[in-house]
Amino acid sequence: MIQRIQSIYLLLTAIIAGGLPFVFNLWKTTDGTIVFAKDIMFVIAAFLISATISIISIFMFKNRKLQFVLNRLNIILNFILLIVFVYCSITTSGENEISEKGVGMILPIVSIVLLVLANKAIKKDEDLVKSVDRLR
Repeated sequence: MIQRIQSIYLLLTAIIAGGLPFVFNLWKTTDGTIVFAKDIMFVIAAFLISATISIISIFMFKNRKLQFVLNRLNIILNFILLIVFVYCSITTSGENEISEKGVGMILPIVSIVLLVLANKAIKKDEDLVKSVDRLR
């Protein structure tokens, strides 16, 4: 059942978390240095773990409850990543040298939205299976 809509959402999340952090920058410092996710070990690890969880979740289509739990863990990981980005961007200007935010900072938000949509579709499938089981 790889053709389900939640699989498409999870595949998009894996692409966003696994590939786009290498393309889009996170921020630009005051001296003109562009910072990518690969420059910060925690950030790149979090993005790659998020992509891995999404790919694993795609192939857990027979176990919808585990798929749902994996997506929730992935949402929590993306929230942590988002909190790190927000913390880095709103610290006082004396402590931080970020002058310009990049597109890479919104990637966790897009991933969270896609994961929530995937969880809604998984819940819908689970409810459909439960309703059919009641009819038997």
